[in-house]
Amino acid sequence: MKILITGAGGFIGKRLCQSLSNAGHELAALARDPQAARRSAPALSAAFAWDALRQYAPREAFDGVQAVIHLAGESVAGRWTAGKKKAIYDSRIQGTKHLVDTLATLDQKPATLISASAIGYYGERGEDLLDEAQPPGRDFLAGVCKDWEAQTARAQALGVRLVQLRTGIVLGPEGGALGALLPLAKLGLSGPLGGGHQWWSWIHRDDAAGLIQHALNNPLTGPVNAVSPHPVRQREFAKTLGRALKRPAFLPAPALALKLVLGEFSSELLSSKRVLPQKAQASGYAFKFAELEAALRQILG
Repeated sequence: MKILITGAGGFIGKRLCQSLSNAGHELAALARDPQAARRSAPALSAAFAWDALRQYAPREAFDGVQAVIHLAGESVAGRWTAGKKKAIYDSRIQGTKHLVDTLATLDQKPATLISASAIGYYGERGEDLLDEAQPPGRDFLAGVCKDWEAQTARAQALGVRLVQLRTGIVLGPEGGALGALLPLAKLGLSGPLGGGHQWWSWIHRDDAAGLIQHALNNPLTGPVNAVSPHPVRQREFAKTLGRALKRPAFLPAPALALKLVLGEFSSELLSSKRVLPQKAQASGYAFKFAELEAALRQILG
């Protein structure tokens, strides 16, 4: 299959390109810096320049393409200034609008669009069990995800099969959530955040890439929760990470301190989302890393 990818040089994109290339697919990318994309993801056979915020994607990039995988977007990590929130929103909504607008101009359209979304769609939900049928939340990220998915939904009217991957906390080496947590954890400072009662729904990076490949080859449509079948409370996450590192994990980070340091972004670390991968499992996807301890031990070696 010939596949066009955005975000190929990102944390999930690099692993995905490697997996897809190993499976025999031909890969091309849309990127602001095509040379940097090819350095990050050597499996790419081509890369095309695209300023996602300002223009349609180049039509020549879609020649012979059977599937598009759209992963690009500003990282949500970091203090949410007004400028940061605008970048988070615009990179997803404007970038996706321009991508789908390009699809509308093509005589021969790809059969499939797989687009990233996030479990931020659900907002703060306490103890609720969340499958793909649940409504959106009302906070900032929920609004971003709702508008993001609305832009991708326009592809369905073009006759393109659409999969919206609502991804949880992605764990893997050299980045992702662990990139921020490990320095503190190695010092024994990875205790509960804000009490640690909140549910964290996570996924190993290999399963995030694996679910995308699964969606390419199976007739999934609409939103799909990309999370492990076993979410954990944040305090359990902290204890498990400590065990994997053979470090204590008891020093808590009070909610007030997190809010002072991280501002509004702290709400994502403190909110509770107990998300289940109902559609992934119903369609036959078998998780490589369903349990947190096994995932962390594999990542940390």
